[in-house]
Amino acid sequence: MKITELSLKNFRNYTEETFSFDDGINILTGANAQGKTNAAEALFFLCTGYSPRAKSDKLAIKSGETEAEISGTAISGYGKITVKLRFFSSDKKRVFVNGVETLKIGELLGNINSVYFNPSELKLVQESPEDRRRFMNISLSQMSRNYFYALQRYNKILAQRNNLLKTPDVFIIKETLPVWDLQLVKYAATIIKARNIFLTELAPLAEEKHAYLTGGKETLKMKTESGYDGEEREIADALKTDLKNCMEKDMRLGFTTVGPHRDDIKFTLNGTDARVFGSQGQQRTVALALKLAETETFKKRSGEYPVLILDDVLSELDKSRQKKLLSATDGIQTIFTAADFPSAVFRGKSYSRFTIENGSIKSVKKF
Repeated sequence: MKITELSLKNFRNYTEETFSFDDGINILTGANAQGKTNAAEALFFLCTGYSPRAKSDKLAIKSGETEAEISGTAISGYGKITVKLRFFSSDKKRVFVNGVETLKIGELLGNINSVYFNPSELKLVQESPEDRRRFMNISLSQMSRNYFYALQRYNKILAQRNNLLKTPDVFIIKETLPVWDLQLVKYAATIIKARNIFLTELAPLAEEKHAYLTGGKETLKMKTESGYDGEEREIADALKTDLKNCMEKDMRLGFTTVGPHRDDIKFTLNGTDARVFGSQGQQRTVALALKLAETETFKKRSGEYPVLILDDVLSELDKSRQKKLLSATDGIQTIFTAADFPSAVFRGKSYSRFTIENGSIKSVKKF
């Protein structure tokens, strides 16, 4: 899969600009705060309908404007794909796929697949389980609309269940809770089963990529902490039992204490917890290995690589790991952003270099 063109109108600090990307390596360079990361964000927006940086869509609109637009064209094994997103100051957006407006964001997912990495992705290792669940949700939602819709329904039912648990009338809770639980476990089982399969595929690939990046000096291991295995029916039955057993606890706390919204992934390096004992450099390498493994999982499932977006990654790596990363992206359309361009690392490679200044492309050079 390749993105051939990205057009921006009133997006962040861009007034109007169009990028024409090569199939292989594309590098966006320039001083800080000129628009490199904004373009990377727009690419991810185009693929998923969501920003990796902001919770509100209206923040994407250039200061002083009331509307913004991102549009792009991609080529996949299924042919040409066009996607357009329009943003409004009301915080609403409209989505068009191949010229047809879709009212469901799920219909956008899977048209143009991407894997996104920037320094904030260290949260995958350093911070809360919510960040690791978000990683799984974004990746699996692109791979499967069924997963995306199951996740949407699960979150809605979970919110209703949690509201019920805060009701002061214990009789109403005990009478109504089993009704919600029957629906909850159905979608929970779909989510958990999909995550289990995904992590089974991802773990050995991440371990392999990590060994490559570190020259085999460290051993990465991944383990899911969902606690549920088997087929969907078995998972649903086990979760139903756990929900029943945790009813009194949930009523006391006012929220649901078991289910996929509590899932986590544990990373160990040479047997020690990477989150607790890993240095920032080690944690960065773990997160990067995970993203490279994610691209391979897309390839395994769909037959083609996603677009790989690497925002300000090179500056955080030594020259040896820069070269290894570059080698690991062979055959993948990759968009790098870099304030300080390490030209020696790219010597001998074919690439396009875009120089960005104040939301405009000042030059494009092909090497």
